[in-house]
Amino acid sequence: MALTEVEVLSNGLVLAVEERPWSPAVAMQLLLPVGAVTDPEGVEGAASLLEGWLWKGAGGRDAQALADAFDALGVRRASASGLEYTTFAAEFLADKLRPVLALYADVLMRPHLLGEDLEAVRQVALQERAALEDQPPKKMFTALRRAVFKSPHGRNPDGEKAHLERATAQALREDFARRYRPKGAILALVGGVRFEEAKEAVEEALGGWRGEGVPHPPVELSAPHALHLEQATAQVQIGLIYPDVTPAHPEFYTARLAVQVLSGSSSSRLFTEVREKRGLVYSVYATPNGVKGYSYLRVYAGTTPERAGETLRVLQEEITRLSEGVTEGELERTKVGLRAALVMQDESSRQRAASVARDLYQLGRVRSLDEIEARIAEVNLSRINRYLRENPYRGPWVATLGPRKLA
Repeated sequence: MALTEVEVLSNGLVLAVEERPWSPAVAMQLLLPVGAVTDPEGVEGAASLLEGWLWKGAGGRDAQALADAFDALGVRRASASGLEYTTFAAEFLADKLRPVLALYADVLMRPHLLGEDLEAVRQVALQERAALEDQPPKKMFTALRRAVFKSPHGRNPDGEKAHLERATAQALREDFARRYRPKGAILALVGGVRFEEAKEAVEEALGGWRGEGVPHPPVELSAPHALHLEQATAQVQIGLIYPDVTPAHPEFYTARLAVQVLSGSSSSRLFTEVREKRGLVYSVYATPNGVKGYSYLRVYAGTTPERAGETLRVLQEEITRLSEGVTEGELERTKVGLRAALVMQDESSRQRAASVARDLYQLGRVRSLDEIEARIAEVNLSRINRYLRENPYRGPWVATLGPRKLA
């Protein structure tokens, strides 16, 4: 099993390298703590606008020349801005590491950020924001998350329409100067590159990048409550958010296995009881989610207006019933399924690089596949059932979206 070597460079950038000598390629994940939670007040969506604007030219290249330069090196790349951070992902041949990093150094340190390029970026952002109206489940969960968090963690990463429209080029340039800094940023490399070679290349390209960025606000929650979004739809969207344990919790893997029993496959409880046996929904699932320092269980069901009340009741009953325990068969199936998913994820260098960066962001350390498998294996039936008795899922925030409020 490959080990991940981690070092904080002199400018505060965290470098993590997982050597895979057999691989001719390298997967890169650069995570910068620049997201909606640190968008300036009144400019929600600034991180999203900046991520798009960066690609409009950097260093000595305009947008087309920059794209051509990446393509000439055979780089498969992607970038995205989210709630807590912005990521830049790439895959390329190992012998192209230095020129690839040089291009990213231009993007991060020497972007053009020309005013005439901002309007096209703004229009794309406004279209993405407007698309929320055509995605009822996403619209419902966007409202629910804002209801859960009193802190900026409830913001929509796509921004607010009025804020996107009034964001000026000068304000965004100043925001870029404040937030696009190396301290706290994480650069993960997985593949055919040695640590010392990678460190030398990173310091050559990014050693001159300096600054501390902006601290993230603490998580602040509202009291659990219910809300309804009225919309003339043929279906009703139901969402619940339950408090859950964070990745640092000693029973984190116990909780993950319990959630897999609830909603991890076609034999899981929610799919079997709510959809297959009762025919209440066309879609139902529960998935762990969260932000740094706070985790939650997100539950979704899509149904008809006539069956919405019954669906919500049955959904909560099934989640409550989890506290009565799981069976040996359920636990073993869940372990096998979870382990298979982990192994397949580890086989992908790109997914592994993303996992390394997330671990360092969330935990400050990297979990190996061996460690995760061992932690899962040690969860036995008595342990998971004791955990569920002592930590039942209860007191959710609830949201519905549909033509009328549930009785």
